[in-house]
Amino acid sequence: MTLTDISWPALLPGLIVTITALVVLVADLFIEGPDREGLGWLGIVGLVTAGIASAVLWSSNAGGFGDTYLLDRYAIFFNLLLCLTGVLTLLMSMDYLSSIGIVSGEYYVMMLLALLGMMIMAEANDLIIVFLGLELMSIPVYVLAGIWRPDLRSSEAAMKYFLLGAFASGFLLFGIAMAYGAFGTTTLTPIASQLAHLSVEQRPLALAATGLLLIGFGFKIAAVPFHAWAPDVYEGAPTSVTALMAVGVKAAAFAAFARVFLYALEALAFDWTWVVWPLAVLSMTIGNVSALRQRNIKRMLAYSSIAHAGYLLVGLIAADTEGGAAVLFTLLGYTVMTLGAFAVVIAIGRRGEPNEDISDYAGLGFRYPFLGMCMTIFMLSMSGIPLFVGFTGKFFLFSAAIEKGWVWLVIIAALNSVVSVYYYVGVLVQMYMGENPREVQGTAQRPYLTATLLVTSVATVALGIFPTWAFNLARSAIQSLTA
Repeated sequence: MTLTDISWPALLPGLIVTITALVVLVADLFIEGPDREGLGWLGIVGLVTAGIASAVLWSSNAGGFGDTYLLDRYAIFFNLLLCLTGVLTLLMSMDYLSSIGIVSGEYYVMMLLALLGMMIMAEANDLIIVFLGLELMSIPVYVLAGIWRPDLRSSEAAMKYFLLGAFASGFLLFGIAMAYGAFGTTTLTPIASQLAHLSVEQRPLALAATGLLLIGFGFKIAAVPFHAWAPDVYEGAPTSVTALMAVGVKAAAFAAFARVFLYALEALAFDWTWVVWPLAVLSMTIGNVSALRQRNIKRMLAYSSIAHAGYLLVGLIAADTEGGAAVLFTLLGYTVMTLGAFAVVIAIGRRGEPNEDISDYAGLGFRYPFLGMCMTIFMLSMSGIPLFVGFTGKFFLFSAAIEKGWVWLVIIAALNSVVSVYYYVGVLVQMYMGENPREVQGTAQRPYLTATLLVTSVATVALGIFPTWAFNLARSAIQSLTA
């Protein structure tokens, strides 16, 4: 293969992020102390550039390396989503890192490499490439989870995530081996072609591969019963890293999950759907019921993330264009409201005092009106109250499932959504009806955090009231996948 044989457009967004990570790595040698904020700005510039490159290539449908790597509209949608996630996470990180005493430049390098792995997962059209992207994403996140060395919880979170993540990767790799045994290839396009004419000899291996792949992806999206790691890891990791795990890791896992199951394994939809719907029910129910008991807000948001994985699985079960578009739109809404919620958690923390107990939020709604308003928007959106993107996303998901005849599944999802209102509104009750004399730093001297909160709160409202353009974008993206 020569340089002229390589499809450079397909690689361009990932190459930009790679070069940015290397530039940040070298720049870290010459920057010390508080000036390391500049590394964050370098990362933001690189991610914005990668996002612009992706948007320009929206209609290109470029592929390369024997079609094992695709930059179709589906991949570009996730590239844009992941670049947005990276930019907002880096913005909130610059204020947060200085407050907890992390001055290591490798934080920004690991963040960019993790985002690169996520983008590769979204663009992969081959199970081996999916695995490479997964590992490139996972290893930096393991490091980031344990980067707050003075806090023992951070080291514990990294160890738990690493051990369980490696175990889940083994299932995924075994599933890839089974797929190769069944089809003689790991590329998704020929797998989809062969499934249309599946022989009796191929079927057992194909079903085994499907089950093992489901376990691997189930771990990354934190679906029940593969969710046990999430609450402990979310609580122990630095809050900005928790935000990346809750949003970026889940988005990348769903990107690969949907491409493999809605495209390559579409012919087996009847078989895997009857495995996925119990996972959806368990994830929604256990996530919401467990969140009712939590007093630590990061653990509560972890169980909320598990419940949202269940809602998103409802869209995948619909297994058509509308269901897939609903999943993509809901992931966009989930991204902005979850990043915003974690930005509020960062804002309320103090040096040496993370203020993660929900009782620590007592009275803050009146003393810090901006933070109170933002948290109100995010909590109401997550609980599915109309006018916010959380409600609109669930409406699209449930509508797609009803169209496919999954009425009883939608009833269970709706009941779970009602249950979730209790613990989301419980945070607001503390903020506006509780009393706590302790002061926090707020956002007055934290411009980057303020910018993150403004962007996420405005997007949460705007996408809820004017969802059409974003849903059409999601529909166009999913059509390129299922075409």
